[in-house]
Amino acid sequence: MKTLCAVLAALVLAAPALAALKSKAVEYKDGDVVLQGFAYWDDGFKDKRPGVLVAHEWYGNGAYSKRRAEMLAKMGYTAFALDMYGKGVYATNHEEAGKLAGAFFNDRAAMRRRAALGVEELKKLPYVDPAKLAAIGYCFGGTTVLELARMGADLKGVASFHGNLATPSPATEKPKAKIAVFQGADDKMTMPAVPAFEDEMRKVGADWEFTAYGGAVHSFTVEEAGSDNSKGMAYNKEADERSWKALQDFFAEIFR
Repeated sequence: MKTLCAVLAALVLAAPALAALKSKAVEYKDGDVVLQGFAYWDDGFKDKRPGVLVAHEWYGNGAYSKRRAEMLAKMGYTAFALDMYGKGVYATNHEEAGKLAGAFFNDRAAMRRRAALGVEELKKLPYVDPAKLAAIGYCFGGTTVLELARMGADLKGVASFHGNLATPSPATEKPKAKIAVFQGADDKMTMPAVPAFEDEMRKVGADWEFTAYGGAVHSFTVEEAGSDNSKGMAYNKEADERSWKALQDFFAEIFR
């Protein structure tokens, strides 16, 4: 028994520290606009690790983007949920969200600049390996990370979930980032832009992949969207889980 206890004690001492999930609010600026992002990381180990930027959906940087960033931290990444709208700015309805997101849809230079500021903040976070960065985004955030790829941001990869694929400023050269796109096959809001997006990717020789989930509409990863496909936005558990698994495989490839 003493021998067994000694062995167990040795194993405990030799094991890495128990996971300790950390988070903090991070204030930064775009000119005079104060922004507030949220960082998440596992403090249980001290080595460098990949960093992942999370771009929020059109309502703003709220519970959803924070939840995704926390999920990434539990997987061992340092994650940063960036802020596109400004500290404390969060829509309360679709009309407000449309106006907030619309300002950036109509000004892609501003979208790219603010997203790039988020990348710079990600680099400053604990244990981030600046040579291994990626960005993911949902809806409006999906569009945002695709704009990072189009501008040639130094990222290993970007992944867009039910994002708007259209752009007035298509890529003119091969993006540094590999690109993964996850769409609902019945998403009437985004699927019309697919042919132009595919043509854009082919013209610049991008490393890209596109996955469409049957029976899924817009916002298929958002539980709060409800389950009524007829509304155009609805959660689809299977598509959500499959796309998250596909994201993990994508990360395994780009970060190896």
